Amino acid sequence: MLSRSSFTSLVVGVFAVYVAHTCWVMYGIVYTRPCAAAADGAAAGCVWPYLARKPKLQLSVYTTTRSSIGAESNIDLVLSVEDFDIESKFERTVNVSVPKKTRNNGTLYAFVFLHHAGILPWHDGKQVHIVSPLTTYMVPKPEEINLLTGESATQQIEAEKQTNALDEPVSHWRSRLTLNVMVEDFVFDESSLPADVHRYMKMVQLGKTVHYLPILFIDQLSNRVKDLMVINRSTTELPLTVSYDKISLGKLRFWIHMQDAVYSLQQFGFSEKDADEVKGIFVDTNLYFLALTFFVAAFHLLFDFLAFKNDISFWKKKRSMIGMSTKAVLWRCFSTVVIFLFLLDEQTSLLVLIPAGVGALIELWKVKKALKMTIRWQGLRPKFQFGAYNDSEKKTEEYDAQAMKYLSYLLYPLCIGGAVYSLLNVKYKSWYSWLINSFVNGVYAFGFLFMLPQLFVNYKMKSVAHLPWKAFTYKAFNTFIDDIFAFIITMPTSHRLACFRDDVVFLVYLYQRWLYPVDKSRVNEYGESYEEKSKKKAHRE
Repeated sequence: MLSRSSFTSLVVGVFAVYVAHTCWVMYGIVYTRPCAAAADGAAAGCVWPYLARKPKLQLSVYTTTRSSIGAESNIDLVLSVEDFDIESKFERTVNVSVPKKTRNNGTLYAFVFLHHAGILPWHDGKQVHIVSPLTTYMVPKPEEINLLTGESATQQIEAEKQTNALDEPVSHWRSRLTLNVMVEDFVFDESSLPADVHRYMKMVQLGKTVHYLPILFIDQLSNRVKDLMVINRSTTELPLTVSYDKISLGKLRFWIHMQDAVYSLQQFGFSEKDADEVKGIFVDTNLYFLALTFFVAAFHLLFDFLAFKNDISFWKKKRSMIGMSTKAVLWRCFSTVVIFLFLLDEQTSLLVLIPAGVGALIELWKVKKALKMTIRWQGLRPKFQFGAYNDSEKKTEEYDAQAMKYLSYLLYPLCIGGAVYSLLNVKYKSWYSWLINSFVNGVYAFGFLFMLPQLFVNYKMKSVAHLPWKAFTYKAFNTFIDDIFAFIITMPTSHRLACFRDDVVFLVYLYQRWLYPVDKSRVNEYGESYEEKSKKKAHRE
């Protein structure tokens, strides 16, 4: 069996190897080896950029209900940009006619052509094109209502019918189409073409040299759920915003890999909303900050794991609740369960929901340990039994109850007032949704107050030896990391404030640790004292 220190070293070593391997893979994506023969002026074995010839180009966008086209009559022209300049970015909004087939839950495709100016794309042998669906299928979000001034009984029946009908996915309109062209005059080595870019390349032979035509790319990561519009049967036209910007080879390869990763998630059963959470990571941040985010998130994951390991180890060996606030343990359990139910009600991404659910189960297990609870089954009916507390534990419970008494005078009016205010001024899907939102807002806004009973118990006992300091240390690192990203990453204001509230409480914990030095005669977090362990060791010898 590995010791705890050896296991921690093993985890840190695996983490270091993982980070190094990821850096190597990322370097291989953004860096492409150019053709060595091109430096000597030789053409053999090299693939040259057609854009270096400075051709006069035109951009054309067509729509059709078919995924492939063979005739000009099956498509509608929605945008034509003559004298297309690949170096100049633009954004234009056009109205697109919606065919009857699309209005009846069908699909509409966009065909984007880059071809020589003045020539129809299907008559141009050197044209490049790419296809993208302008529609996707999703279950519509239920409409929110004011619970007090809501609807009559008849409207409720109609709403229930509508809700049942909305359980099925319907066609949604993608209102954005983002285009890119790789503008670098990069010379590829024909024997080692990158597989990711190769599928977007179209090559032609011009004399003795091989050229690749302009690499046209559609940025699917920019298609966010918030931009989707439900297509009604009465809709005949919908707006489409077509934007263009140039892209470098390194960013193009990176973006291709990210799109493939999002597509893989959807193939594994992730919904459009789940994939959208991942898209937001890449779209809402620039490339350099994204790299920084990766490294910080990797360390965040490492500290999370180490905190989790030490926390489980602490509670697994815990035999006494001396110095530990039972109310704080119950509150952490309640708050994690409420946050999990809130995320479930909001149909949050599985990437967030699964860890929250695991955390809720762990907190329930801690409550079982804190209350010394045992479960005995009498047939199919469980019977709960609670262990007895000794005199020292009862003294801790008295301090804990005293702290909660003072705290309730402040906490309860704040939570009830916030719930009443939201009921009067905010719309919700149902009464259950209002109840969960009220609880979670109380957890976010005033949850740090429930950390105060433990501080009060520490103050009364003049000791902090009973706390899991290893787990606290790892959690502190993550708290400071959260503080940095609270200013940058988009998140609810209540969650942003929750990041900073933990700092204040942890600083008080640190102050108490300095104020109350370690007394080796006091019990530690496992119900043992240093002197007792020394006596046991001497007895064994």
